[in-house]
Amino acid sequence: CRSQAPCCGKLYACRLCHDGAEEHRLDRFRVAEVQCTRCRLLQKAQQRCEGCQSLFGEYYCGICHLFDRDKKQYHCAECGICRIGPKEDFFHCSKCNLCLSLSLRGKHKCIENVSRQDCPICLEDIHTSRVGAHVLPCGHLLHRLFFSFLSARGYRCPLCMHSALDMTRYWRQLDDEVAQTPMPTEYQNMMVEILCNDCNARSTVQFHLLGMKCKNCESYNTAQDGRCRLPLEEQ
Repeated sequence: CRSQAPCCGKLYACRLCHDGAEEHRLDRFRVAEVQCTRCRLLQKAQQRCEGCQSLFGEYYCGICHLFDRDKKQYHCAECGICRIGPKEDFFHCSKCNLCLSLSLRGKHKCIENVSRQDCPICLEDIHTSRVGAHVLPCGHLLHRLFFSFLSARGYRCPLCMHSALDMTRYWRQLDDEVAQTPMPTEYQNMMVEILCNDCNARSTVQFHLLGMKCKNCESYNTAQDGRCRLPLEEQ
C-alpha cells in the first residue's frame, strides 16, 4: 500500500520515499489513510485492504503506521517508535532513552538522552535510524556499521576521546617498547603533567615520545597537560 501524507496529500510507499522527494518531512503518526496498490481503494490506515483483502504488511503498527515484513518488531512506548526485536531480548533504559540489548543491562554507562544525539561519524540521527547503534564503553553511540570503520583507524571515541576498544594487550606491548627505547640524555629526566582520557586522572610522569602512562589506570590514552620540566633537584 501507499500512505497518504497528511502534509501534502501525496501518496508514498514509505516515509523515507516522501522525505527524499519533498522538502519537508512526513509525520508518520498523523497518517490516516492508505491506498491499496492492487485495487487502488483509498481507505483508513489498517493492516489489510477492506476492498480486496490484500495484506499490506506482515507487521503493522497502528501508532507509527509502519507496514513491513515480520522482523519480530515491537512498538516501544518510551522510545515512541517501533524497534526490531524480538521484544524479550531488549530493555528500555530510561536515562539513555533507548532500547538496548539485555546483555547490556547493568553493564553500560548511562548518558542522559544519548539516543537523541547524532552519530559522530555520519552526523545522521541515531534514534529513528534503520541502522543499529553501537554503545561505546564511554556511553556514547555511533551507527554500528561505523564501529568497524573506527576500529580500523583509531581506538578512541570521537566525542570524548575515551578508549572505545579493550586496549589492555596493546598497553602492555607499549610498556615493553618504552622500556626498550631509552630517551636521549637531555630528555631522560624530563617530567610532564598528563591528563588521562580514560579515567580523567591527572599525574606527573616521565616524558617519553612513544607514550606516557597514566599512574591511576595504566592507560596510554593520555594527553600532555603542560610543558616538560626537569625535577626540582636538577633545575
